[in-house]
Amino acid sequence: MTIPDSIGGDLLQAARDLQDETVELRRAIHAEPEIGLQLPDTQKKILDSLTGLGLDITLGESTTSVTADLDTGRPGPTVLLRGDMDALPLQEDFAADFTSKRDGVMHACGHDTHVAMLASAARLLSENRDSFNGKIRFMFQPGEEGYHGAKYMIDEGVLDGVDRAFAIHVVTTVPNGLISTKGGAILASADRFEVTVHGKGGHASAPHDCIDPIPAAANMVGEFQTIITRDLDPSQSAVLTVAHIEAGTTNNIIPASAFLEGTIRTFDEDVRSTIHAGVHRVAEGTAANHRCSCTSTIEPGYPVTVNNDEQAALTAEVTKALLGADGFALQPKPIFAAEDFSYVLNQVPGAMATLGVCPDDVSPAEAEPNHSNYFRVNESALYNGVGLYAAMAMAG
Repeated sequence: MTIPDSIGGDLLQAARDLQDETVELRRAIHAEPEIGLQLPDTQKKILDSLTGLGLDITLGESTTSVTADLDTGRPGPTVLLRGDMDALPLQEDFAADFTSKRDGVMHACGHDTHVAMLASAARLLSENRDSFNGKIRFMFQPGEEGYHGAKYMIDEGVLDGVDRAFAIHVVTTVPNGLISTKGGAILASADRFEVTVHGKGGHASAPHDCIDPIPAAANMVGEFQTIITRDLDPSQSAVLTVAHIEAGTTNNIIPASAFLEGTIRTFDEDVRSTIHAGVHRVAEGTAANHRCSCTSTIEPGYPVTVNNDEQAALTAEVTKALLGADGFALQPKPIFAAEDFSYVLNQVPGAMATLGVCPDDVSPAEAEPNHSNYFRVNESALYNGVGLYAAMAMAG
């Protein structure tokens, strides 16, 4: 890969010149957040922002996605740039002029900034299409927060002809404006497991006449951890958390069943499979040890997000060319959050990078994290993201 001379101060200044439009779109989307795969208001705002840019636009059939192609008419790679669109089911408690107008819905993960940065990058690239070759595909994706929106867009052809892909995710716990990434696994897989323990209910004063499912469920909580400590190589990382237990109705009734559920997260697909098998084994064995039976299910979530090494290295070099050496930091280790951009990276080489948006009045260690009801971003960093989207598209 080569870094064009056009990537540098002039490109960053062009992104800075679009800052007002970027912030305006971000705040408009923030004030009217939507959840899931059907985001008609957000889609309309995106389409309005792309008007007049000479893009070939395709709307999703199963979702309210937007795919927009910029074709220079000259031979070259097709580069996909992705921004996710959806919000979270959370009440916003930070007051601002653009606070969410919709009760119980909030852009608490920064997807509003992703859309705004990508839309401004589309404008910047459209106005400078003579500076690069090939095609740019802008992927505005709904349903990242647990709805597998990327899969729907892939099924509808968003990756057809794509040579490489790139995405940005904002993070408040990273210094403002700093870009960070690494090769290999950067985010975890995320699966949900459920276990229902079946016993025999009765009077709590006569447990010998019952088959109590509660001790079996309680023991499972601890026994599941032996999968992590005994089935895995100690150098491998994984999290298995039981987050919800439910059983019984009152103090003097032994219930007929007990329910528990939780999450499984890891950075390796083989480890993921090992844990899945272990959950079923431990659940069934523990239930049987208490004269119970059980039903255990695992709902697969997002795969491990794995950056292509070459594309991660390209991201680092492009960032340094755009922002200077101090604008980039190597991500020290993967984190246990999950992302459905993983579906894209499973099929084409690419990378995801983080953009620090820590507010000026707190340190990164003090900032409210993504998914907080007090989540807020430092908008002054957004033109760095606009510039990086554009620069990654232009690098060839």
